[in-house]
Amino acid sequence: MKNNHLYYKFCILLTLSSITQSCIKTNEKDNTIPQSEENDSIKIWIKSSKNKSYPAHKRKEFLIKSYQTITSSELKISQLRTLSTLAYQNLKLGDTLLFKKRNKEALTLAKKIKDSFTIGDTNWNYASFYNKIQVYDSAYYHFNIAHDYFDKSGYVYESAKTQYGMAFIKGRFKDYSGSEILTFKAIDKLKKIKDYKSLFSCYNHLGTLQNDIHEYDKALFYHNIALKYLRKLKNNGLQHQSILNNMGNTYLKKGDYAKAIKYFNKVLAIKNIKFKNIGQYATVLSNKAYAKLLTKDTTNVAKDLITALHIRDSINNKGAIIISKIHLAQYYSYKQDTSKAINYLKDANILAKEIKNSRDYLESLFLLSKLDNKHSSIYLERHIQFNDSIQIVERNIQNKFTRIAYKTDEYIEETKRLYQQKIWILLTGFGLISILGLLFFIKTQKTKTEKLKFENEQQKVNEQIYLLTLRQQEKLEKEKIKERNRIAEELHDGILGKLFGTRLGLGFLDIKGDKKLTNQHQLFLEELQIIEKDIREVSHKLSSNFDSTQISFPTIVLQLLENKCKIGDFNYDLDFDEYINWQKINRKIKVSLYRIIQETLQNIIKHAHAKNVNVVFSFNTNTLIVIIKDDGIGFNLKQKKKGIGIKNISSRVKKLKGIFNIQSKLNQGTIIKFQIPI
Repeated sequence: MKNNHLYYKFCILLTLSSITQSCIKTNEKDNTIPQSEENDSIKIWIKSSKNKSYPAHKRKEFLIKSYQTITSSELKISQLRTLSTLAYQNLKLGDTLLFKKRNKEALTLAKKIKDSFTIGDTNWNYASFYNKIQVYDSAYYHFNIAHDYFDKSGYVYESAKTQYGMAFIKGRFKDYSGSEILTFKAIDKLKKIKDYKSLFSCYNHLGTLQNDIHEYDKALFYHNIALKYLRKLKNNGLQHQSILNNMGNTYLKKGDYAKAIKYFNKVLAIKNIKFKNIGQYATVLSNKAYAKLLTKDTTNVAKDLITALHIRDSINNKGAIIISKIHLAQYYSYKQDTSKAINYLKDANILAKEIKNSRDYLESLFLLSKLDNKHSSIYLERHIQFNDSIQIVERNIQNKFTRIAYKTDEYIEETKRLYQQKIWILLTGFGLISILGLLFFIKTQKTKTEKLKFENEQQKVNEQIYLLTLRQQEKLEKEKIKERNRIAEELHDGILGKLFGTRLGLGFLDIKGDKKLTNQHQLFLEELQIIEKDIREVSHKLSSNFDSTQISFPTIVLQLLENKCKIGDFNYDLDFDEYINWQKINRKIKVSLYRIIQETLQNIIKHAHAKNVNVVFSFNTNTLIVIIKDDGIGFNLKQKKKGIGIKNISSRVKKLKGIFNIQSKLNQGTIIKFQIPI
């Protein structure tokens, strides 16, 4: 189950794609026109532009007529808001150039007359555009601006929907706590206006977040709430299929395959699903087949997986094709047809790389490293390198979202202040100060960016140095073993043979003399035999109980501490439990341990200013326990927000299914403890 969570996550995201579009823009600027305005030509044209029965060029003509009518006279606020709706309709019709032009015009005019709703709405338009082309940092930026204007002006629905948009993007980049907080804020507002459709989307999203962090009972709890709101809606067929599939996937990840299959069967039992929603049908069919495979029931599994693959291929759903091929690979792996399994995985790997699907690209590499013994190390190395690069990108984007939220709020507050003090600012030459401030800001940001890039590069270099050190240590161990074997062979075949010959020769000597002399001769012969036995035992001990894969991890950690203590000017104490068998510990765990210790020491150097650092490794009932203690300045855990370093350490420990704990008090130092199952 552990290795398949990426499949399930992608399946859930795939089946939610039609639902989560609501975070982009669900209020179609009122699809219905009030009866009192039926003769309003602008509203009629906009309504006609939404009518899919007209060809695309005709729908664009309606929008052009609307625009010409709006701009032919002096704009009022109501017409300005209609212009924003007009811009969005151009985006929906795929005319991005005209969308940008119309939206920019609406935003400029809205700023002139200070219409908060239109400023928010046009930024929402931009967020929808950037979401569509997957430029998520820009989408988040405009969602944030739109939300601030809507929230401060009392537009509850729009405020909630833009918050949900930000929550969805944060969830996509694994900022689960941030996404959850924004979603609950949106829920509070949506409950006030009883928007059940949006509440369904929010709770469904919360369920997906809980799945990602393996809280499956919580995920089911939120999915059930989403289902409750869904029952209050009419024409909810698509959403109903999706939520049932999501709940099936949750039970699948939880390991309750019988319930998972039960939910998948509910979807497949929906009348005409194969004809109404062929893509959803293929998804659920594939999920059910995979669940059956996990129960070791292969009846019709291959048939259903191939059927799903053919459907997905016919509709050119490349992301879903990848999942089908990975599932088929696992099926053939179970059937011990390794050749077919590897071929499907290679196809999936190539396609995932082509469409830049990082989740399934990583999973296909991991499975190939397990099945393709000949190239296992190559695939595993690619997996590690690509996974590290993704983590760096996700971390940078999460940081960017935080900066965007802060800078947007700061920008809005500054705009109001500038408006109130405009006359005084003009008189005192604030323009010049602003320019100088902007130049300084750009320079500061550039410096920060360069520093961040340098730190990232340094991290990569440190990891490479560690891996090279491991390889070098392995070579040294092999040479040591080779030399010990040579000595053992020399003792056994050379010296022992000579002693044996000498003893035999002495044994055949006819020693004549008194009884004392003959007894002495016999004692010497027996002593030689004892010496032979001792040499033989030493030879056997030298040539046994060694493994060429043994790598001195403690030596590597010692070298790291020696390097860091010089930089941080602190004393260190390193203690290893002698019962820890490092040769049996997975290399991936050792690399992660090294990185955790490295990041902890870096935090101590940057923030703690400690004089003494203690690192202790102990072993207890298949659990490796590591304690890192410093006597630095410490901090208040309740008041200080956790930094990126501590979040990274916690994240790495969780990936190893370990337990992470930190204790700190002001001026009393910090203790970091984590336990990892071996």
